[in-house]
Amino acid sequence: MLASSSAILAADWISFDYEKLFRNFASYTFGGLTVGAIYALIAIGYTLVYGVLRLINFAHSEVFLVGLFAQYFALQAMGFTPNADTYDEGIALTIVYLFAAMLVAMLASGGTALLVERVAYRRLRKMGAPPFVFLITAIGASFVLQQIFFVWRGGVPEPPIKLVSPEVQFSIFGADVDNRQLVIVGAAVVMMIIADIFVNRTKLGRGIRAVSQDETTATLMGVNPQRVIMITFLFGGVLAGAAALLYSLYVPQTLVFNAGFLLGLKAFAAAVLGGIGNLRGALLGGLLLGVAESWGSALIGDQWKHAIAFILLIFILMFRPTGILGESLGKARV
Repeated sequence: MLASSSAILAADWISFDYEKLFRNFASYTFGGLTVGAIYALIAIGYTLVYGVLRLINFAHSEVFLVGLFAQYFALQAMGFTPNADTYDEGIALTIVYLFAAMLVAMLASGGTALLVERVAYRRLRKMGAPPFVFLITAIGASFVLQQIFFVWRGGVPEPPIKLVSPEVQFSIFGADVDNRQLVIVGAAVVMMIIADIFVNRTKLGRGIRAVSQDETTATLMGVNPQRVIMITFLFGGVLAGAAALLYSLYVPQTLVFNAGFLLGLKAFAAAVLGGIGNLRGALLGGLLLGVAESWGSALIGDQWKHAIAFILLIFILMFRPTGILGESLGKARV
């Protein structure tokens, strides 16, 4: 009796609109890939820090938030008022403005990531604090940064600056692909390729992988662990800043003090889904999460959009607890 009542209640809550999904399947797929690329860029920061320190840096969502505000005020400093459209200045100048705003966001987020490492984690590492202390500190740092923005800017979203007017570039399988989607996916893929090359093929990257695999041995071989940790936080922060500009490009009207919280949770879910500690896993997890979220919102409604990400995560981890790729950064192979 209880089971049948639960089934009836679930049927009242959830209705499956297969026609809507299949009718616009390509559009939902490309939209999901666009958002997933942003998730993946943020997820790289989680996966790098975890790979080196075995630390879940929950303050990384607020590192992303700093990038959101930094690019916003950078555009204002360049003369754009809220509700203005940078695209009205022409394609060439728009590229210049977006690049400048992204650079400011990357510097601000990278600097914030270094500050978080210095203030919140470094002393704990020297004291040999247990993992749960790092976790509590990370959550505390996240809320502190949130509240700084709340006290400074209040709880009302900032009036948006429209970065690029969406213009359809081409259609594929019945789906219109606009200029924003091309820029976001293209820029995200390029940055993820750079991140993979950096970690796997440079001297600094070898240092990151060495410390991830065995910090003591790496130190004996001449690697400076503290320098590697700082570079790891800086690199993850820089990518989060880039993701902030791309996110504003796609969703310009959501700049508020807690804008990074839910997005950060989803990016963390993407990192775990792909295999936290694995760069390529972060990419795969982000794209899968974005697509699944887009498909799910079409199938069962937008009200379930945020739940879908975590339902997918639970489902995958039930069968593969280490994530889809599930390989640690220290053991990654080119």
